[in-house]
Amino acid sequence: MSILSTPIARLDGTPTTLGELTGGKPALLVNVASKCGLTPQYAGLEALQERYAERGFTVVGLPCNQFMGQEPGSPEEIAEFCSATYGVTFPMTEKIDVNGDDRHAIYSGLVDTPNEAGVAGDVTWNFEKFVIDGDGVVVARFSPRVEPQDSAVIEVIEDALA
Repeated sequence: MSILSTPIARLDGTPTTLGELTGGKPALLVNVASKCGLTPQYAGLEALQERYAERGFTVVGLPCNQFMGQEPGSPEEIAEFCSATYGVTFPMTEKIDVNGDDRHAIYSGLVDTPNEAGVAGDVTWNFEKFVIDGDGVVVARFSPRVEPQDSAVIEVIEDALA
């Protein structure tokens, strides 16, 4: 079973699947947080969304509160923050766990992929990035400090869309 068929809810609680959020096209999955030192990466994520949306690519934000409680808000507060502060237009999901016993099923397969340094395993912090192809296969993983506009991220996205 592809991760694309995995059920998840949108930030507003509407049931969906990862495949419906991505349209079966390449996507960048990112565990996001509103009160993190890396939160300004939202601007770069939105820039990717704007740059590649016409080609079918999307960013998917997956809010997570597992790292020092840096995503404490309600769904409404998260939506307002992302919209008002960064003009986010990409889809956002319900708040989920990316590690531990309650890890969301989407992340079960993602964490087996090594990042740019060759390290696999648990998500290390907010804003860890996974690029998937249109079939839901992970093609790259980037650690949190790798900026969305990094040339390595752009190259992987371009290759996934080729």
